[in-house]
Amino acid sequence: MENLLGLLRITVLRGVNLAKRDTNSSDPYVVIKLGKQKLKTRVVHNNLNPEWNDVLTLTIDDPRHPIKLEVYDRDTFSRDDKMGDAEFEIEQFVEALRRRFHDLPPGTVITKLKPNRENCFAEESSIYWDNGELLQRMFLRLRNVECGEIELQLKWIEIPGSRGL
Repeated sequence: MENLLGLLRITVLRGVNLAKRDTNSSDPYVVIKLGKQKLKTRVVHNNLNPEWNDVLTLTIDDPRHPIKLEVYDRDTFSRDDKMGDAEFEIEQFVEALRRRFHDLPPGTVITKLKPNRENCFAEESSIYWDNGELLQRMFLRLRNVECGEIELQLKWIEIPGSRGL
């Protein structure tokens, strides 16, 4: 616990225009990985634009490690088909948290992260203040697949007794 900085709550909101892996559709789910941690959303059946709104929580001890995301199509009688992957960094989110903002108007944008060749952002990602919390919303373009994006929201959770930020 002494090496732990805190928890990162990732809300996997939805997928957009995911790849077809079955005859007419897919049964997608998302896997989030960080080091030895591996978390999964539920499967949404027959949907290329699924809405999960699943909350997954990772323990963070080093914000320099990228978080990996993989999307799969659930298959009953064969191995699940891969539907793309992406990764994202949380260093800038953690840096914004370390600035300890207080009493900002809801919706105040702290910083904007632009899509580029080094990240998987499909569009600009904002780190913003909302109702006393610092949040980041992002659309990630899936790699190694013909199409698809995943929308996420990040939120930090302090843990009493941890090293903290």
